[in-house]
Amino acid sequence: MSGPWNAGPKRAGNSGGWILWLTLLAGVAALVGFLMWRFPDALYSDGDHSRLVYLLLLLVFVSSSLVARRRLRLKGVAKAAALWVVIIAVLAVVLAFRHDLADVGGRLLGELLPFRGTAVGDAEVRFPAGNDGHFRIEAKVDGQTIRFLVDTGASAIVLSPADARRIGFDPATLNFSGFAETANGSVRTAAVRLESFEVGPIRMNDLPASVNQAEMRGSLLGMRFLERLSSFEIRDGVLILRR
Repeated sequence: MSGPWNAGPKRAGNSGGWILWLTLLAGVAALVGFLMWRFPDALYSDGDHSRLVYLLLLLVFVSSSLVARRRLRLKGVAKAAALWVVIIAVLAVVLAFRHDLADVGGRLLGELLPFRGTAVGDAEVRFPAGNDGHFRIEAKVDGQTIRFLVDTGASAIVLSPADARRIGFDPATLNFSGFAETANGSVRTAAVRLESFEVGPIRMNDLPASVNQAEMRGSLLGMRFLERLSSFEIRDGVLILRR
């Protein structure tokens, strides 16, 4: 009686193994078919086709070896196959809409952090007004990230002493021979040159600026920068800069 009882489970295990192997083969075939449909120019030469066939044969060999070594229940095979289908579908959606998702992410970040702005194409960037109605711009100045308050009433780019130090200027060595009129009266300033100034896709080189001798709450971005743009405007509470 031992023979028949032993033969039954062995046949069931072999059946489950073949089902797993066929499921894996069908999944690989479906994935390859989708990729070739989505990217028809991915295989340029006969060598690419040969490598694809070689990799598929290697995958079939490895998967069949695993099936021969382990007995898996049909229910587990179905769950694994369904999981792979979901993963492949999600990756396909992300790949197909990657540019749209990047735009949505950039716009969302621009709303949460208005001073970061939202680039539109490769020549325009937009900044929504803050809760106080002012526009703040985050720029990369000589490799350092500096946040500016846009002041159309100011003519120059004015750096606070703290921001000047971050860029590499030492206020102790600057010549504060200039003067500027502010709401708090006349203040001394020192002239400097900014090697690079980047705001989103907009980049300028060799910009004149000044460093304020007195401490400030933040740096100011005046008309000297805005006038170098091809255009700028404020529309519906959004500052639009164009290169």
